[in-house]
Amino acid sequence: MILQALVRHYEDLNDLGMAAPPGWGPVKVSYALDLDEQGQLLRAVSIQKNEEKGKKIILAPRLMEQLPAPVKRASNVASNFLWDNSSYMLGIDDKGKPKRSKDCFFACKALHEQLLANVDSAPAQALLLFFQHWDPDKAETHPALLNDINSIMAGANLVFRFRGAFVHDDPAVRRAWQTHYDSDGDGPTMVCLVTGQETSVEAIHPAIKGVQGAQSSGAALVSFNAPAFCSYGKEQNLNAPTSKYAAFAYTSALNHLLADRDHLYRIGDTTVTCWAEGGEPAFQDAFGAFAFGAQCSYSETELRDMVGQLLCGRSIRFDETLLDPDRPFYILGLAPNAARLSVRFFLKNSFGVFLRNVQEHYERLDIVKPVFDKFDTLPLWRLLWETVDQNSRDKSASPNMTGAVLRSILMNEPYPATLLYGALLRIRAEQEVTRGRAAIIKAYYLKRPQPDIPKEVLTVSLNPDSTNVPYTLGRLFSVLEAIQSSANPGINTTIKDRYFNAASSTPGHIFPILLNLSQKHLRKLEGGLPIYYEKQIAELTGILSETFPSRLNLPQQGAFQLGYYHQTQKRYEKKEESENV
Repeated sequence: MILQALVRHYEDLNDLGMAAPPGWGPVKVSYALDLDEQGQLLRAVSIQKNEEKGKKIILAPRLMEQLPAPVKRASNVASNFLWDNSSYMLGIDDKGKPKRSKDCFFACKALHEQLLANVDSAPAQALLLFFQHWDPDKAETHPALLNDINSIMAGANLVFRFRGAFVHDDPAVRRAWQTHYDSDGDGPTMVCLVTGQETSVEAIHPAIKGVQGAQSSGAALVSFNAPAFCSYGKEQNLNAPTSKYAAFAYTSALNHLLADRDHLYRIGDTTVTCWAEGGEPAFQDAFGAFAFGAQCSYSETELRDMVGQLLCGRSIRFDETLLDPDRPFYILGLAPNAARLSVRFFLKNSFGVFLRNVQEHYERLDIVKPVFDKFDTLPLWRLLWETVDQNSRDKSASPNMTGAVLRSILMNEPYPATLLYGALLRIRAEQEVTRGRAAIIKAYYLKRPQPDIPKEVLTVSLNPDSTNVPYTLGRLFSVLEAIQSSANPGINTTIKDRYFNAASSTPGHIFPILLNLSQKHLRKLEGGLPIYYEKQIAELTGILSETFPSRLNLPQQGAFQLGYYHQTQKRYEKKEESENV
């Protein structure tokens, strides 16, 4: 399913002129080697470009869209055609293995002599003369390389130029490569699991680059390297027979998606990409802005209006592209696994359904927010941030939880219990019910209803009519905390710091102590404050029975925490109103 969808996406990109034809692909290149008619190296020219990285401007390799497709290699010696690193192109590198570097050069030389032997063009002949005369032993002292020798030897990719034009742009050279690529294929004839056609299949597929945490040289999406993974005596990827075209197409499409930084999202250790059938990037723009908070040319109000139109089944115009809510849409999450890639999730649905699922997630999370909180909706990274100890060295959320939460949002499924437990753990450790943690409790139990935390407490803001005991206890605790703060302005340690966890789990033991303490605090207050607070205490204790419950279970503790959060935000809201008056 994944491979078929990626092959289809490659064909869409090809139709739009956004993908290279079979046998060609994008490559990041740093230097061009200029040759003369005799194949002599005149100079090595940097073709890097300035690129922003954080707050810095750095020199980054230039992405050349159509170079011969890269070979698959691990520890083997296998040369690319017309481009490669200095080991293959010049026979030198900084790896400290001069013999292997020479082996790489001679492999590169043999490949070019094989493919260009009968090519009658000046660039091809100059390149053949270069390989005929070049001496790897003298490469490091060659005057054309001295200025950039360290950067060149560090692994930068190189290409050839002749008379100011790239050799790979020469029509005769391109025909030679295309003929070689189309005829090359020594795999057995099998039925391709992607196209369904009987053809020669690839034993090793091209590498996938751009997944966070995976090998920078590329990792495999399809790979079999041990007998335990193989069947019927098949080796390597013959266990998943894929034609040469399909292997090139799916890897080209995936590499194109992963190279598109504007539509790539990293959640924990998961790299997430998405696309719509047809290949129009406007679908990715709209989904990224709404689901991941990516920047777009529309305001938040305009974006909400557009999403509302789509959820009603109407097509809208977004950046001059008509977005159809019924268009098939794909979301793929990949995580690193040594030299391979793990598929965290692969989801297919209509564009409108995915938007509706995200919208319902935001509605479940909606809860009254503090004045200082600038987020109208809580993005996923902020939600996961609420489960992490910010004093720890590693501030990333659990990878498994991250993938499970994102999947539950996109599929409109119940949230994983690890999300709730992570938020509750931070509340217990810090005695702090933040907006994000309260929102997690609310959303979790709205999706997983429990009789001990009724819907009447899972509200956006304070529900003063609720008679739920744990919720009322949480409200009462907030009032008692306010009394203490009013009686002792600037106090360092409040009842929340000492008693919050115990009050939310064993209220029968703690609340008599707190109520007795509040009477001492009330005696310190002046004016109408004692009467104001006593009325609140009387109102809340009137909802409760004469005896407090001895213990609260986990859902009831969630109701307590929501009651505390709602009452506290109501208190701050009134304070702000009085200050504005």
